[in-house]
Amino acid sequence: MAEETIFSKIIRREIPSDIVYQDELVTAFRDISPQAPTHILIIPNILIPTVNDTTPEHELALGRMMTVAAKIAREEGIAEDGYRLVVNCNRHGGQEVYHIHMHLLGGRPLGPLLAPQGR
Repeated sequence: MAEETIFSKIIRREIPSDIVYQDELVTAFRDISPQAPTHILIIPNILIPTVNDTTPEHELALGRMMTVAAKIAREEGIAEDGYRLVVNCNRHGGQEVYHIHMHLLGGRPLGPLLAPQGR
């Protein structure tokens, strides 16, 4: 079994966080170091370390992450102008906490996903 993360404690409300949504499958809360006016993390309530660790049994929770993202985007008033959903995987992908999570970012133009690299 994977080690518990800080996100596990947020799910159980053992450490303070600004939770904006929680149900039996997922929890969503505001990022403590926002990169955009709206920056919310959406996580499954079960510990799945990375995208590489997902299995068919996780599909319900992972699908719920998407529908919750759309719901929160509407509630935050960013759905019409647009927003970005980002899931990082492992070190090269920029993953810092090894509990799969989706970043919901919006509230301003976000620019290109990646900076152009020389060929």
